[in-house]
Amino acid sequence: MNIILIEDDQRIADFLQRGLRAEGLQVQRASTGPEGLALVLDAVRQNKADMPSTVVVLDLMLPGMNGMEICQTLRSQGVTIPVLMLTALSTLEERVAGLRMGADDYLCKPFEFEELLARLEALARRGQSMQNTRPSHLQVADLVIDRESMRATRAGEALNLTARELALLELLMSAPGRLFSRERILSSVWGLNEDPLTNVVDVYIRRLRSKIDDGRPVPLIQTMRGLGYRLEAPAEVQA
Repeated sequence: MNIILIEDDQRIADFLQRGLRAEGLQVQRASTGPEGLALVLDAVRQNKADMPSTVVVLDLMLPGMNGMEICQTLRSQGVTIPVLMLTALSTLEERVAGLRMGADDYLCKPFEFEELLARLEALARRGQSMQNTRPSHLQVADLVIDRESMRATRAGEALNLTARELALLELLMSAPGRLFSRERILSSVWGLNEDPLTNVVDVYIRRLRSKIDDGRPVPLIQTMRGLGYRLEAPAEVQA
């Protein structure tokens, strides 16, 4: 198992690093939010994080960028590595907020090291199961997204998409023909339960449509007024 440990308390980080390495685990370590985010994204770019046994151990309170912001950023960029969030705050609201931002599990400080190991092993198994069932490519008509490199093409032409646009596209392509409400899109792509900007989903759909559909003979993104959006190829193209 490969552990990416993001913890700013040096005493706790030293203890966890020694204990995890004594268990035969590989440990990469960061002490600030931006440093930790960069470490995970660098691992993804180098394909180290494609290992189904990689788990991120993420402290909630970090300098520069907190754990929830890191988790939300990773999920918005399509990074599906399991995340175990650590916190000294044990309120239900904090735990629910962390899970909604994309954390897979929560462990409150202080905790027993054996419980940490058990949770890491469970997350690694879950990650391996997801890796075995999750297709590396999604395709609808001539639109393709490579989930490993997070690159999208249409008719073989590379699409210049931002991280948020890629996350939105991946969500729509994960279930072709399925109608996604604005609320579902906000929750999955932004980690929000309500829209603070009132039209952020509509804005990003327009951006995505301009890059994917404009100038193409077959539009793929469809608007269901008052209901939401879906991505689907017309029947004649599917055939």
